[in-house]
Amino acid sequence: MAKAVKKQALGRGLSALLKDPENDIKSASDKNADKLLGNIVELELDSIEVNPFQPRTNFNEETLTELATSIRELGVIQPITVRKIDFNKYQLVSGERRFRASRLAGLTAVPAYIRIANDQESLEMALVENIQRQDLDPIEIALSYQRLIDEINLTQEQMSERVGKKRSTIANYLRLLKLDPIIQTGMRDGFISMGHGRAIINIEDKEQQLEIYERIIAGNLSVRDTEALVRKLQEPTGSSKEKNSSAVPAYIEEGVENFREYLSTKVSVKVAKNGKGTLVIPFHSEEDFKRIQKLIGSDK
Repeated sequence: MAKAVKKQALGRGLSALLKDPENDIKSASDKNADKLLGNIVELELDSIEVNPFQPRTNFNEETLTELATSIRELGVIQPITVRKIDFNKYQLVSGERRFRASRLAGLTAVPAYIRIANDQESLEMALVENIQRQDLDPIEIALSYQRLIDEINLTQEQMSERVGKKRSTIANYLRLLKLDPIIQTGMRDGFISMGHGRAIINIEDKEQQLEIYERIIAGNLSVRDTEALVRKLQEPTGSSKEKNSSAVPAYIEEGVENFREYLSTKVSVKVAKNGKGTLVIPFHSEEDFKRIQKLIGSDK
């Protein structure tokens, strides 16, 4: 108990310090900044504004109400994170659900970690924190990755280090953004899974994508059923081509799919009757070629 009281007293002391204009902390090198950064501070809700860079746009009202009820009973267990933008003014970096639920619960102040960060750092922190959550749909994750590429100029390799995910995993999410917007919405609403989306994305024609999507919904097709449907639609016409296609062993089909996922490109295979075959790995630019070269370890 003594530790908890001491921690709360520290928060109240820092809260008073932050309201002193003569000791305003604007950077990590300012006086008393070392006392502030890394500690939990009680901040008034009215001094905090929502983050305009917040990648999450949907907040379920029912779950917010449930969280507000929990906060009334137990308080805010996990502090929010904010960045200082002016004297006694802060902007959310992460924890908007807790912030909103605290308002619903009738709180006037919340525990917070204060960061000193510019707009780009704030956006990156918000996006990375958002990606780490467990309740995201695949499209929301993909959009967060895309924003890190577009607005922070991170490569897929740099993102892999930031979020602790394999580069191939990031590439698979990004590919979902090539799906027709209707299909993306269906995935966000839970009508189809990411596995369905990854199968559909192998079809480039958007109208054909929508036809497959409608068949999935109407027939309640599994991911395996969808993959089989896509393979059938991709089979070339003509009896001789059909024979060549059917001659590809299952282990090669599975292996090629692994190549596609790892290299994030449409790898194809040709197999002759004698069992010999050829792998074709397409690339779209010098940068893409060097990316693939690095992945297969031939850039030494």
